[in-house]
Amino acid sequence: MNLAPVVLEGDIVRLEPLRLDHAEALSTVGLDPSLWALTTIRVHTPAEMLAYVEDALTEQRTGASLPFATVERATGRVIGSTRFGNITPAHRRVEIGWTWIAPAWQRTAVNTEAKLLMMSHAFDTLGCRRVELKTSALNLRSRNAMLRIGATEEGTLRQHMINSDGSNRDSVYFSVLDSEWPVVQARLRTLLHRGGR
Repeated sequence: MNLAPVVLEGDIVRLEPLRLDHAEALSTVGLDPSLWALTTIRVHTPAEMLAYVEDALTEQRTGASLPFATVERATGRVIGSTRFGNITPAHRRVEIGWTWIAPAWQRTAVNTEAKLLMMSHAFDTLGCRRVELKTSALNLRSRNAMLRIGATEEGTLRQHMINSDGSNRDSVYFSVLDSEWPVVQARLRTLLHRGGR
């Protein structure tokens, strides 16, 4: 698997390799507490956003993840972030996650196209057999979004993670297999044609 940083570009969004200089733009749109309410970390200040970006880049250097800044093509504005993580080349498996999109761009085609770009790269370029997604069991919006794009819910890992406040987080896992990718790809394209919903 070639895990070199890459630009993934669609009609609506461009996913570009995350850089330290994205931190300021991410802080402009990404400090809304609602974005971090159901995550295991909290990002409330520009300094915490910088640390978030630095941690992602450290993971990239070790081969554990491949992070992106999500950019709205029409304006060139950074509107969120996402990444490939839990990369396991021996089993040709990656996870898509750590995804957040600024509130003004939620419920639009942005996330749908980003998922299409990332899954296309995972299956068609990296040769993955499996793409995983996970979310907090309490994050019903995220769970429904994963089902909507055609991912299969596999189950709940209890006390899988620890939230930033010390409470337990149960994680719900979803996946798409290479054999399922053509159907999921068609579904994502149909959703995009309908405006992402």
